[in-house]
Amino acid sequence: MLKENEVGGGALEGARSATGSALRAAAEVKRWSSGRKKQVVLRLLRGESADALSRELAVPRYRLDEWRDRALVGIDVGIKERETDLVAKQLDDANRRIGELVMENAILRKARQTKRPVVGRRSSR
Repeated sequence: MLKENEVGGGALEGARSATGSALRAAAEVKRWSSGRKKQVVLRLLRGESADALSRELAVPRYRLDEWRDRALVGIDVGIKERETDLVAKQLDDANRRIGELVMENAILRKARQTKRPVVGRRSSR
């Protein structure tokens, strides 16, 4: 398929900057996948200008800000969740072990109290 400027009828098209073709390509995108949004957010986090990205991708600036904010919240949740899970698992393991030791202690105390002293017994020899 020939582009309009290759046919000769698009003098204005040839005068556009490189971002013009990017705008046309981005305008064709009707739905942004999570992977593509992630790539855009990573570019923002690396320091690229949000205004430049907005123009390049034909996405409103507020939308880019929303994507970045959601990504940062997701990062926070992911980090907190892992730490909480690790701490919660360690706490559960410690509580279980404490329970086992308490039960073992109670059994040993009871056994010691019910045993009679070994005084007066003779060996079988």
